[in-house]
Amino acid sequence: MKTNKFTQNALSNHIAEHITEQIIKGELIPGDKLIEHIYAEEYGTSRAPVREAIYLLSIEGLVERIPRKGAVVKDYTENEIYDLLEIRNMLEAMAIERIGRNGVDQASLQKMADVLNEMKDETVIHQYTQLNHTFHMTLVEMSKSETIKTMYLRLGWPLLRIQSLSFANNGNIEKSVREHQMLIDLLREGNIKEAANLLKCHNDDVILSMKNKLGSKNK
Repeated sequence: MKTNKFTQNALSNHIAEHITEQIIKGELIPGDKLIEHIYAEEYGTSRAPVREAIYLLSIEGLVERIPRKGAVVKDYTENEIYDLLEIRNMLEAMAIERIGRNGVDQASLQKMADVLNEMKDETVIHQYTQLNHTFHMTLVEMSKSETIKTMYLRLGWPLLRIQSLSFANNGNIEKSVREHQMLIDLLREGNIKEAANLLKCHNDDVILSMKNKLGSKNK
């Protein structure tokens, strides 16, 4: 009985990951309905694991249930988008302030440099977004604050989805790579003040990019 339950949970997680990838890639867009029987047929299972997967995605903030319509890909309001990005900016500002207090961890800095090397060769937006998240997550971990790290992790998939929209704007990936390299160089030099200023401008530009994108969409 426990084995069957474990298998079902593993399948639910797998289906949730698949749907998440579809959302991040833009194969599923806000308002698209998630049809349980289609995923059940695709995976050769009953609807129960699919229903559990959709429940997991609703907790993550990627899916919402609408009365008489069912489960759909969540469409974030402008305020929700700005709130997520501003909270992210605040947490990263706190992280770099702690780095200034505790010192730069060289192992974490090397990890950021390794991730950046992958980012330089990546042209697929959703994969670049994942690498970008790893880069910033490593910066947060360098703060050695479990509270900041936990709060950052809670932003989860919705943050990645919003960032992927920003990277879709022409030139944003090139700008991102350039500024990430500058950030690494400043941290390597121990110039925390300039690194903090750069990070603030870098993150503020993401909000500006989204405002421009949403502004043109509403015209």
